[in-house]
Amino acid sequence: MTDLTLRIALVGNPNTGKTALFNRLTGSRQKVANYAGVTVDRKIGFFSTPRGRRVCLLDLPGTYSLASRSPDEAVTAAILQGRHHEEPPPQAIVFVMDATNLRLHLRLLLEIRQLGLPVVVALNMVDQAARRGVHIDVNGLSRRLGMPVIETVAVRRDGAARLLAQLDEDMPPPDDLAAPPDLHHEVRAILSETVRQSACTMTWDDKIDRWALHPLIGPMILATVMFLSFQAVYAVGRPITEAIGDGMAWLGDSVTAWIGVGPLAGLIADGVCAGLGSLLGFLPQILALFFILLVLEESGYLPRAAFLLDRVMVAVGLSGRAFIPLLSSFACAIPSIIGARSIPDRRDRLVAILVAPLMTCAARLPVYTLLIGAFIPQRSVGIFNLQGVVLFALYAAGILGGMTVAMVGKLLRRHGDDTALLMELPPYRLPKWRDIALALWERAWVFLRRLTGVMLALSIVMWGIANFPAAPMDAARPAIESSFAGMLGLAMQPLFAPLGFNWQITLALIPAFAARESAVTTLATIYSVADGADSQLGNMLAANLATPTALALMVWFAFAPQCMSTLAVIRRETGDWRIVLLSFAYMFVLAYGAAFATYQLALRWL
Repeated sequence: MTDLTLRIALVGNPNTGKTALFNRLTGSRQKVANYAGVTVDRKIGFFSTPRGRRVCLLDLPGTYSLASRSPDEAVTAAILQGRHHEEPPPQAIVFVMDATNLRLHLRLLLEIRQLGLPVVVALNMVDQAARRGVHIDVNGLSRRLGMPVIETVAVRRDGAARLLAQLDEDMPPPDDLAAPPDLHHEVRAILSETVRQSACTMTWDDKIDRWALHPLIGPMILATVMFLSFQAVYAVGRPITEAIGDGMAWLGDSVTAWIGVGPLAGLIADGVCAGLGSLLGFLPQILALFFILLVLEESGYLPRAAFLLDRVMVAVGLSGRAFIPLLSSFACAIPSIIGARSIPDRRDRLVAILVAPLMTCAARLPVYTLLIGAFIPQRSVGIFNLQGVVLFALYAAGILGGMTVAMVGKLLRRHGDDTALLMELPPYRLPKWRDIALALWERAWVFLRRLTGVMLALSIVMWGIANFPAAPMDAARPAIESSFAGMLGLAMQPLFAPLGFNWQITLALIPAFAARESAVTTLATIYSVADGADSQLGNMLAANLATPTALALMVWFAFAPQCMSTLAVIRRETGDWRIVLLSFAYMFVLAYGAAFATYQLALRWL
């Protein structure tokens, strides 16, 4: 075993299977997504070759050229050219190419060759190229480029074995470092010498795309897929949610019966079981939504959705590149804001950052499902479930709000040419259920970790301020109104009274600024302390709130200001506190105005 660690950079265009190869070599559980632009920051892993050579592997952001235009591409160019202040230059490069589309990748490879570093080419997805009738003379390509070319299939267990063996060999730098006079001419010459295409036949991908990308039928398919997804959230998740709620209520009653009435029993039953139990019950619905999104991602359908929506996004003032980052906002706005680095134009990037929090993140889902379950009857609207229709409408409201904000941003910015979206459409493939199961487990673990950390602390704090100080013996009002929680809620309630919010809801908005889903634990704790824990939170809300108030609260959370973590990331990504204040202020005004309008209209119509 050598004592020296070889530093190798993994480089290539987006969507070449680069991150999958990184995972295969290092055993890392990095995210593997079937669309371009998933790698925003560099990732580092270690592995050993068959002969014991120790390798430090850097997975760099995908790029189309060393003449970088976007921040993520700039990271790659700076590291490869030795200009990065945190990362020393690599000693060698593994360049990953998609065997099904060499034309797109060869231009970047010719630029990489001029750096003078040793390069090994990983010709990935050779199995898919063979199915498409693409025949590559690997030895001829290696001679033409002056560097080793190794076939790989990163998604197979042994798909990188030959690459590992090659890394044990000496890796001299390329002999010819002269820049070709015309890169495009050089690429065409290499392809004509080394690649042969069989007679073109229509593949299954082509047949599916005839319908999936049809200008009329394609958007209808996309809308149907998303609509059915939200129907499935209720169909699959609701029975399990109800079972968990019943179980936590039974646990709280059992604790009270065992310990007896007193502060400790109240803390466990009303603080922990009622607070955390109400939130835990929504985990099945969150995982059901994540499962659907993961299946769409793994199957290769999401880039088609980006293609279909590109024209709409450009029309409302968003860059076509913003689709994939904004899509991740349905899990959390933070990776979406970070992913906006892939947008070259600074103004387009700022618009995407401002719009991202309006996409409905997973933290809002517990609030939605709680209120919908309590106030929206479970009945059919044609062949659909009314509760699923309302959930879809809330998600659609966030999307429409984001489009409106983007249109305002387009009117305010300087006029310029809109950048077209250039994206490879990966082949359709069956999802790998092991990867989906692992991704769901990781999301469930993050949720449970938050539940036992931040949410547990908030539940205990809310129970404490809802019980102390105790009410005077001659108090005419409910005892909880004399507590710190009651005082704080009543002091703030006039501001939110025009929205129909009582002091309990007003109080729940405070911890929701730390984490949206904490509104559920706060309401559960407050109503359990006030009314006892004999019924589920939905029943308590239905007994204490009017339907117009519930509708206004749903709309408030559809546009509610960002959580603290999101604001911190906006500050880090933009470096400007004015953008942070603008983001918070416009969303507060938007949420307040929409909730006010909803409450007033509901009072008249219901």
